[in-house]
Amino acid sequence: LTHYPGHEVDAGRIGVCIVFAGMLGSVACGIVLDKTHRFKETTLAVYIFTMIGMWIYTFTLSVGHIAVVYVTSSLLGFFMTGYLPVGFEFAAELTYPEPEGTSTGLLNAAAQVFGITFTMLYSELLNTNGDIVANVTMAVMLLVGSIVTAVIRSDLRRQAAQNPNP
Repeated sequence: LTHYPGHEVDAGRIGVCIVFAGMLGSVACGIVLDKTHRFKETTLAVYIFTMIGMWIYTFTLSVGHIAVVYVTSSLLGFFMTGYLPVGFEFAAELTYPEPEGTSTGLLNAAAQVFGITFTMLYSELLNTNGDIVANVTMAVMLLVGSIVTAVIRSDLRRQAAQNPNP
């Protein structure tokens, strides 16, 4: 609202756009994963596109056109939420034969801890340094996450067990 005073209603609508774009992203990314079975590559690509979306959002937020914020927020939501099913499936592949519920539960718990931590960090940065610094910090965290994802060994145990003959 700092950049768009009087646009409180738009803030809510932008949130709805993020949610709807995220629902589409979850389905689209799931379909891509089902078609390709390229778990690490899909996970990394979606992670990188989330980071790119965050950078775009960060530097277009103040352009003065609320429509741009709708578009960039939707782009960010598409990939950010689209990452969830892809990440869960990749984790299930890596942790097989452990039950999927275990890996999903642990990921959900970790996501909650990180979500709370990053929300508190973001709030502090936003209040003390402004939206650019807060958003850049989050984009840098996404870069770090992308690098960590890139170095994960792609040991697709579940695929190997289900398809013993390559």
